[in-house]
Parts: sequence; structure tokens; C-alpha cells
Amino acid sequence: MRRIDRLRPASAFLAAALSLLAAGCSKPAPTAAPAPGAAAPARIRFKTDWYAQAEHGGFYQALARGYYRDAGLDVAIIPGGPGVLVPQVMLAGQVDIAMGASDDLVMWGAKGLPFVAVGVYMERDPQAILVHEDGPVKTFADLNHRTIMAVQGENWIEYLKAHYHIDFNLIPSNFGIAQFMADKDFIQQCFVTNEPYFVKKNGGHPRTLLIADSGFNPYRVIYTTQGYLRDHPAEVRSFVAASLRGWDDFMNGDPSPAKALIVKDNENMTNEFMDFTIKALRDEHIYSGRADLGERPGLMTRRRMQDQVEVLFQLKIIPELIPLDRFARFDFMPPDLQSGAQ
Repeated sequence: MRRIDRLRPASAFLAAALSLLAAGCSKPAPTAAPAPGAAAPARIRFKTDWYAQAEHGGFYQALARGYYRDAGLDVAIIPGGPGVLVPQVMLAGQVDIAMGASDDLVMWGAKGLPFVAVGVYMERDPQAILVHEDGPVKTFADLNHRTIMAVQGENWIEYLKAHYHIDFNLIPSNFGIAQFMADKDFIQQCFVTNEPYFVKKNGGHPRTLLIADSGFNPYRVIYTTQGYLRDHPAEVRSFVAASLRGWDDFMNGDPSPAKALIVKDNENMTNEFMDFTIKALRDEHIYSGRADLGERPGLMTRRRMQDQVEVLFQLKIIPELIPLDRFARFDFMPPDLQSGAQ
């Protein structure tokens, strides 16, 4: 089961990250020696946010299908895991590009950390509120005065309270479903692509409220550091394009090549579970976004990013309105997406 620990506790991560930044410990990526008469492919170490799973499928598809190789890249996908603070690993120079959530990029930019989003691989965040199908919670407003098991410090918590004029109690997440299965009134944070599968497997009847439907709607992004981007712009641009090609193939073609690599990296993955995840990504418009809102795969817009800055400022999560170029670049998307980036 997926554990929700993108970077909490935030204060500990920020202190460590700022320390690494001050120490200037970022190291260049190693490159392989070229064969005689041939240019070596550019080596990129790509870090995921958890063990290999279908939520990473497009990247694995690009690797399996040779899309990275076709783009002149030698990509190594390095899975994350419990307690791994990916941005800290990046600042230490151990990886070059990673995946994350755009609201975190805003927070890091406000703290002066040098991370920059260069592309989008999911138009909507898969985080959700997990409730029982026949329970009393039907809408976000129904969370008022209730208790939710969640990762404390998540930005969506403050948003829901302010936007819906509600309050609720929090208990720390234990990243399991035992309490949910035992209590018909229990409510917890989840990924719509994950926990509902296990609840159903155990005979439960879950329902989810997708956080993105509340109005708090960050992207899932591809990001790197300003320094790496400055030194390797062509490689980053090629990585974004090949990754989006992989995601299109994974979601709209035959995903079995990616599945095979995912199982190789994570033997706990099953075909049934991965199919559930892919269906959730499709049904909830996580990958594609909502066409009625002008969203489409891989598109990152200045308007949505500016909205995120303003929301986090209004919630007092960041101390000031910051310029978009501090944490996002829109010119590394493929040209057909750049035209819609306003």
C-alpha cells in the first residue's frame, strides 16, 4: 500500500535542504564514456516518489519502449521509498530530475530553494478523502466537526477549512486501512489510485472525494534544480518530451511493457492492482485533466500556477506572492503545449 509522505515534516526537510544548499554539495551527473566515433547518450537519474507502481507508468513506458534512448538519453529510474525526502536527495547531487506536486514547488520557491517545475505528468492530484459508501459524508462540507486520519501539515487541509468554512480534527496517518475497515464512520486521506483497491479487496465499499474537485488543484510535475536546468537544458527538454510520449502510450496504448518493468522493480505489484490504478487515472481525469476546463495531458499553465501562489498566500502558507519564474518554467514543454500555457 502506498504511504503518503511526500516531504513531511516540512520544517525538518526545509532545514536540511537549506543546509545542503548553503554547503553547495550538488554534484554533476556521471556520464559514460562514448564509444569510438559515437556520442554518448546523456545520463539522467530520475527519482520517483515511491516504490515502482502504475502511478509512474508513463516513465517506465518511455524506458521500456526506448523513447528515452530515441531522444539521446540514458535514463535510470530510481524508486523512492519510506522516509526518502526526494528534494533533499536532489540537492545532495544524487539525482537529476524528480517528480512531485506543484504546491510543494511553490512552497520551496517561497523559501528560496532552487527547484523548478519543467513539465506536468498528471493534470490533477490523485489525493482524496476516503469514506464509506453508505456513510454520512457526501460532500466536503460534510467533513465539518468530524475526525480525519491524514498526514498533518498538508496544504489541502487548510484550504478545505477556509474554503468551506468548516473545521475538523486530525489524527496522524498510520498509512493503513485497518481502522477504516473496522469503523463505518471512519474517514481518512488516501490516493484514489490506491487505498480504495485494498478496501474493496477486503470486502468494503469505499467512496472518495477527490481533493482536486474541492478547488485545490495542484499538478503532479517533473522538476529539477535551476542549476541542472541551466547546465543541461537540451537534456531536460528531451526528457520531458519523451516522458509525455511514454505517458500517452501507457494510458492510450498497451501498458504491458511498463508493467513488466514495474514488477521487476517492485515484486509486490500485481496486474490487477495496476489495472485498477490505470482505470482510476482515467476515470478521475487524473492524467488527462478535464477538457471542459481547458486541461489536456502535459499542459501546465501560468494561470493555474498563479492561482496556486495566490491560494497559498491567502492561507498564510507562504509569506508573500512570488513570481512564477522562481519555481516554474513553461518553455520546456513540447511546442504544441507551450501555445496553451497562458
